[in-house]
Amino acid sequence: MILLDGRKTSSNLKFEIAEEVSQMKLSGQSVPHLAAVLVGEDGASLTYVGSKVRSCQQVGFESTLLHLPNTISEDELLKQIELLNANGSIDGYIVQLPLPKHIDENKILMAIDPLKDVDGFHPSNFGKMALEMDTFIPATPFGIMELLERYKVETKGKHVVVVGRSQIVGRPMSILLSRKGNPGNATVTLMHSHTKHLSNITQQADIIVMALGIPKFLKADMVKDGVVIIDVGITRVPSDQNPKGYEILGDVDFEHVAPKSSYITPVPGGVGPMTIAMLLKNTLIACKRRQN
Repeated sequence: MILLDGRKTSSNLKFEIAEEVSQMKLSGQSVPHLAAVLVGEDGASLTYVGSKVRSCQQVGFESTLLHLPNTISEDELLKQIELLNANGSIDGYIVQLPLPKHIDENKILMAIDPLKDVDGFHPSNFGKMALEMDTFIPATPFGIMELLERYKVETKGKHVVVVGRSQIVGRPMSILLSRKGNPGNATVTLMHSHTKHLSNITQQADIIVMALGIPKFLKADMVKDGVVIIDVGITRVPSDQNPKGYEILGDVDFEHVAPKSSYITPVPGGVGPMTIAMLLKNTLIACKRRQN
């Protein structure tokens, strides 16, 4: 069993990006500039955005944090989006989700300039991805593809089962792994909460991508020997045994599934660190496109 180490891989990626940014500075080019829009005081969002800002500093990016009050109106937020779209010094930006309930998330995401949409959520970018055109790939699926490539996990001709059909992870993964190329060329089954006899299908899978959001959902008796496991789940579960009062669990019963696996991502330390690294990579790509 080999651990797909997201911490180590993301660290390597950041080093590679930092080297490239250093060369850009030496040649007199402007460095990538990533902005983040944060509305309100959601704890998880504050932590995540803070991590993005620190990561920008690590690789030599410029970064801007636009922290707006929870009471901001939808129209006011759209005006801020227009300003970011028009700002020539910003290569890419993200709008941290979730947004307050009085704001239509889809309306906000649609207003983002696709050329600056480094989250890869805009329908224009999603459509290009489905058509196998050059575009921004959502950061978490992009990170999974990078892990598979760097660890040389064979996907050609394999049966991949994706559990979860979100637009952020499940659907993009089903598209990316079935497309031509490497990683890719797999036969993909996309499953969700209404799928019948789910365990019968997971038992046939060569590769399983778990993105359901239910801790320890995937048990050892649901997989075959030699399976590749990608666990995207990350849930805080109360724990008296942990000083923090909680533990982080994935969608996979790691302790019992790992011995049957050929490759598996840990939680934490697997897919999570890759997400921010690939957001940086998308921003670098956006910067290069703008300069060219």
